[in-house]
Amino acid sequence: MNFNITTTEVQTSKVHSLDFNNIPLGRTFTDHMFICDYHDGQWNNPRVQPLDNIPTHPAAMALHYGQAIFEGMKATLDQDGIPMLFRPQRNAARLNFSADRMGMPTFPEDLFVEGLKALVKAERKWIPPQEGSALYLRPFMYADEPFIGMRAATSFKFIIIASPAGPFFSNRIKLYAEKKYIRAAEGGTGEAKAAGNYAAAIRPTEIAKAKGYDQVLWLDAHEHKYIQEVGTMNIFFKIDGAFITPKRDGAILDGITRMSVIDLLRHKGFEVTEKPITIDEVKEASANGSLEEAFGTGTAVGIAYIHEIGWGEETIHVSDNSPVGLDVNNTLNAIKTGKEKDIFNWMVKI
Repeated sequence: MNFNITTTEVQTSKVHSLDFNNIPLGRTFTDHMFICDYHDGQWNNPRVQPLDNIPTHPAAMALHYGQAIFEGMKATLDQDGIPMLFRPQRNAARLNFSADRMGMPTFPEDLFVEGLKALVKAERKWIPPQEGSALYLRPFMYADEPFIGMRAATSFKFIIIASPAGPFFSNRIKLYAEKKYIRAAEGGTGEAKAAGNYAAAIRPTEIAKAKGYDQVLWLDAHEHKYIQEVGTMNIFFKIDGAFITPKRDGAILDGITRMSVIDLLRHKGFEVTEKPITIDEVKEASANGSLEEAFGTGTAVGIAYIHEIGWGEETIHVSDNSPVGLDVNNTLNAIKTGKEKDIFNWMVKI
């Protein structure tokens, strides 16, 4: 389908000022952005234009009522230097799932993918060639209608920005199991990738970091014992040779990397079960030696290997190495860079 995406290029690119071996996380942005506007019940004027500030009315409804959602993706280069996207259709579908939950208009999924392609094509030189690095893509939608009143907005902006990124976690991480605060409850917005979910997580994350941990391990809202996910990741445990990942229950994000890792693990011959798992089960498995490894999965982090979990005053030792997690991470990176055959047909070349 032809969406007639217009492109206005910058006169001078900033890419030559970037040290690709030392990329500051989340602070460097490319030359362009993709924008599309929603008015009168339709999405209009899809375009790639120079990155710039966006005029926003002080009464923009996203600022007051939180109608804001986003996605996270990466573009990599294959062995021939061709830009590649990882499962963009799944991100398009998840964005629309989030939009529906937050009372926002859905965005045409084909236009979502074509917008990504147009932006990445314009920013080809910004994709880091280093192993484990990528061009991080942030599609997002927010209500920009100026109105003070509790109802769904009638005008929105859909935007994609891009930021080169190196490996997220270089060391094994430590998690802190949160006993007081919650991330989400069934019937809430936990399955949506809504901005407010992350705002609510900032304070508990800062508390965890002050205790010497890297991220929060979220537990269920009712009993504070069932593991849900990590701050920016889904989570997997290898116990007695098989993998367990918490079952999606309406409060857990449907991670694109999560579903891909499940497919990869099963392809590699491992049993993977999606089911509830408690922090006490993990503690017992650690004590009796059956907890072999654990890792988090997410677009930004890839695979993050977990060393230990703080549980009140106790420390649950997970593992000192993650051979399967490392193998899965290497396989994912190899597929994303064209070094290994894409048997799942995940990659989209630009």
